[in-house]
Amino acid sequence: MIKYKENEAKLPLSKIKDWHFNSDGIEKKFQFKNFTEALGFIVKVGVVSEKMNHHPELFNVYNKVNIRLTTHDAGGVTDKDFKLASEIDQF
Repeated sequence: MIKYKENEAKLPLSKIKDWHFNSDGIEKKFQFKNFTEALGFIVKVGVVSEKMNHHPELFNVYNKVNIRLTTHDAGGVTDKDFKLASEIDQF
């Protein structure tokens, strides 16, 4: 499993909108109309993540959801993170 350094992640990051590299992970902030929409989004992310057996760090406050992806067993960003980010962006 290839672990990406920040400079190596630039090309795959260019293919997913608004994700950025931070401390051996990739992150994105989402904002919704209300808590119900944010919670629905989190559930969708959870279902896809479980199917991929790759689980994000999710942070929610009212209508805001922050997602951080990192491959814990690799100690950083891998293709799994970019693939899950791409799936999340399709919602």
